[in-house]
Amino acid sequence: MKQTYQGACHCGRIRFEVLAEIDHVRVCDCSVCRMRGALIHRIPKDDLKLLTPLNDLTLYQWGSRSAKDYFCPVCGILPFRKPSDPTREELDQGIAPFDGWAVNTRCLADFDLENAPRKNIPGSRIKLTCD
Repeated sequence: MKQTYQGACHCGRIRFEVLAEIDHVRVCDCSVCRMRGALIHRIPKDDLKLLTPLNDLTLYQWGSRSAKDYFCPVCGILPFRKPSDPTREELDQGIAPFDGWAVNTRCLADFDLENAPRKNIPGSRIKLTCD
């Protein structure tokens, strides 16, 4: 059953709400995700309610530049991101584009991180096609 979670960055400047049934978290091994240690859960775009305007966050893009990583400009925490578009190889494998948000569950109040099942994502093996 979906429930509403309150979310924030470390300093509290960035605040948001998430409506989700979090049955797992994603652990990606790409260079960025491995270093930041976020535990991600994907939600439909309408299930994220920003309480702080998006333009108050700092945007970071790398690789194919199709993903959008949003950070608090004060404390540097990534509360959520727009996932990257599938690569040509992923599209050929039947992976559909995702039009939603990837939320860092470490930023959610009252979410049980210790008992959440983990799904490993082999992001380090994705071949990026950059312009």
